[in-house]
Amino acid sequence: MAKAQRKKASKKDLIVQKAASMFREKGFPATSMRDLAESVGIEAASLYNHIQSKSEILQQIIFRISDDCNKQLADLDNAGLTNLQKIESVTRFHIQMMFQRFEDYHVMINEWIHLEAQPLADFISQRRNYVQCMEGIITAGIKEKEIKPILPYIAVLTILSAVRGLEFWHRSQKHYTAEELEENMITYLIGGLKA
Repeated sequence: MAKAQRKKASKKDLIVQKAASMFREKGFPATSMRDLAESVGIEAASLYNHIQSKSEILQQIIFRISDDCNKQLADLDNAGLTNLQKIESVTRFHIQMMFQRFEDYHVMINEWIHLEAQPLADFISQRRNYVQCMEGIITAGIKEKEIKPILPYIAVLTILSAVRGLEFWHRSQKHYTAEELEENMITYLIGGLKA
């Protein structure tokens, strides 16, 4: 029984992994369940032994990444870091997610609009709270003279937009290592914030 459950779980993991790749390549609307089943090597009808719908897969991918982002941010509360170090940690986390979990991260930042009504509302609320938490860290850093007096929202927008720009690196012919990119981005982004 346990072996059958593990096999079913691993098949579901494979389905979700293949779906993330296809959603990134084709977009959520253009990815059919038939194409997904074919990429996994099973009949389309057999997909429903593992998942309920394509929307369920999208929701799982997006909230898995979103939950990881929220956990990382929450863990900073007790990390004993300065506000600038917290922003650096968050920035590094997002950069590393773009390298290590690119397909899932890409789906979260590009395909979230296709979530069904309630998950969409939940995601938008989580994202808003996440940005507000980052703004709060920057505001505290400004008050403590660690961070230049800038608009916190603009700083958050700049950081998250820069990380999103790593999509272009994935498609480029540039041969920089992930470490080189991360260190250069940190130097530029965190150096620009430092008071």
